[in-house]
Amino acid sequence: MEPESGPPPRDDHAFLGQPKGLLTLSGLEVWERFSFLGMQAILVLYFADTVTHGGMGMSAGTAASVSAAYGTLVYLVSVAGGWLADRTLGSYRAVLWGGILIACGHYAMAVPTTGMTWVGLGLISADTGLLKPNVATMVGKLYRTDDDRRDAGFALYYTAINIGAFAGPLVTGWLGDHKGWHGGFSAAAIGMTLGLVQYVAGRRHLAGRKHSAEFALSPDAMRRAIRLIVTGLAFTAAVAFVLAAGWLTMDRFVDLLTLASVIAPAVYFAVMFSSPRATPEERGRLRPYIVLFLASTVFNFILFQAYSTMILLASTNAETTVLGFGFLAGWYASALGAFEVALAPVVAALWVRMGRRQPHASSKIAIGVVLGGLSFLLMVLPTSGHSSDDYLMPVWWIVGSYLLLGLGDVLLETSGMSATTKLAPAAFTGQTMSLWFLSLALANGIQAQTVKLYDDVSQPACFGVNGAIAVAAGLAVMAAAPWLRRTMHPVH
Repeated sequence: MEPESGPPPRDDHAFLGQPKGLLTLSGLEVWERFSFLGMQAILVLYFADTVTHGGMGMSAGTAASVSAAYGTLVYLVSVAGGWLADRTLGSYRAVLWGGILIACGHYAMAVPTTGMTWVGLGLISADTGLLKPNVATMVGKLYRTDDDRRDAGFALYYTAINIGAFAGPLVTGWLGDHKGWHGGFSAAAIGMTLGLVQYVAGRRHLAGRKHSAEFALSPDAMRRAIRLIVTGLAFTAAVAFVLAAGWLTMDRFVDLLTLASVIAPAVYFAVMFSSPRATPEERGRLRPYIVLFLASTVFNFILFQAYSTMILLASTNAETTVLGFGFLAGWYASALGAFEVALAPVVAALWVRMGRRQPHASSKIAIGVVLGGLSFLLMVLPTSGHSSDDYLMPVWWIVGSYLLLGLGDVLLETSGMSATTKLAPAAFTGQTMSLWFLSLALANGIQAQTVKLYDDVSQPACFGVNGAIAVAAGLAVMAAAPWLRRTMHPVH
């Protein structure tokens, strides 16, 4: 594993007052989110489209469930990505190798065959887990624990994420509609390739990097890393093969992933609490982290439906024009990204201006969860009072819902990732960020089961019940704020 040096000195303000390495990592995330969310914005539509039109012919509920199961797999394997970074590869190599394999997955999905679709999704799932948690960990390494710029830096980083989230669905949505679904997937492949190029070009600005001769992997470590990655790829290919061959039903596979999403974080918390490598003080900081983990799960259960049930709703029950211009269903995901691009700098500037007076991280997260719930409660209004499914609502209802959801996401994810880097036990730096992403896996795992009812439950009930649960969860975190402030030191 590469030796890590300390973070840059405090006078590193080369990128908008932040360390220059933030530009390199943010640039990678622009293209990674362009490819990942660009593909995800049309994935559920591809699953639900008819076979004669180039889709896979699934029902709406099944398409949403399979799409959620894919998200579950992506974030489940983030544990392995964190472990490889902490124990073998180091963060830089984990991100690099993960990005290369993700690009290969997107290129596979550009091939118009069902088998290559499953192979591509398997590669992307496995290797996003290698890349995603370790990029966020590297952002944390750019700052000292007591650096007040940290939350603002994560907000700028999240702005970059959402530039990609905004642009990706616009491009893939247009290509999917005009050139076929696999044409949209090809744009995701090119985007990931561009991200890797700029990441390698800016590697010298990253904390923990030294001259290559000083941190070359030993032959044993290299062989161990290659064996682990090859084993993971072989397992992914085997699962894709049995799915394509029909030996494992999709419903059963979805159920297995949901079960894994519940078991994995429980086991992981138990391992970290019992590990002799975690000090009593570090274990004390993990207790409030459980609350943050559950809050993230509730919020992301709502957020991920922006790419499943909300997209399906838009494709069937929303107007197709805005100010006289055609508006594709996949483009609604871009509205979410646009709001987050606009709001994240405002939030970052606000935290910088407030300094030590800014709200506690737990309060930011609680507000985010409440906003997520309100975004779904808003959808009860336009979906109520219709006796049939052939009504069309103005696009502004869904856009307004995404505005609330986008602000909630900025508050929760930036504060949550920042808190994770500060609460993580020293021996579990990358793996604690992986644990944060397991909250996303759990959210997707739960969603994979509940969205199966999308075809059978009324739309007002679907959005109303889910939204009310999220609001209640956010209020519960607010009620726990005094205890969280006492136990989350050094997080403020």
